[in-house]
Amino acid sequence: MKYVKILPILLVLITSCSSVKVATDYDTKANFNKYQTFAFYKPGIDKAPISDLDKKRIMRAIEAELIAKGMQKSSTPDVLVSIFTKSRERVNINDNNWGYGYGWGWNPWMWNGANRLNVNQYTEGTLFLDVIDANKKELVWQGIGTGALSLRDVERKEEKIKEFVKEILSKYPPGSKK
Repeated sequence: MKYVKILPILLVLITSCSSVKVATDYDTKANFNKYQTFAFYKPGIDKAPISDLDKKRIMRAIEAELIAKGMQKSSTPDVLVSIFTKSRERVNINDNNWGYGYGWGWNPWMWNGANRLNVNQYTEGTLFLDVIDANKKELVWQGIGTGALSLRDVERKEEKIKEFVKEILSKYPPGSKK
């Protein structure tokens, strides 16, 4: 009965943990309070090595997050937003041959000498979001998010992109609370 009460708390804790690792860097001399409008930097976005569909998904997610932060999209912006992406194949190997044993290589609970190795191959993606001062044409903020990608299912891919963008932009502007 105690487990039934604990289960909802564990589920909230497990699902609230983000699978995106975020790092940011910024110009400490920049006045982020003056940046109220944004636009996308097309030359930078065009260079991103992903499909046009994924570029649209990323740009829609960025636009939604920045508007939620009180910024407005404009044809005469204060900042330009650019993206870049990288991906690489990763292999994760877990040895699940655990239990009590009598020395190396022998475990009475794992009969037949079977190894319990799990090998998972996945694509790890990195999304770079650059915020550029439109007047000075200088990079003032960069957010980098890295995590496992979902490439097969379109809905899961879209949710993953939204998660990446939300986690990265949670750190913008510098000093803001999450």
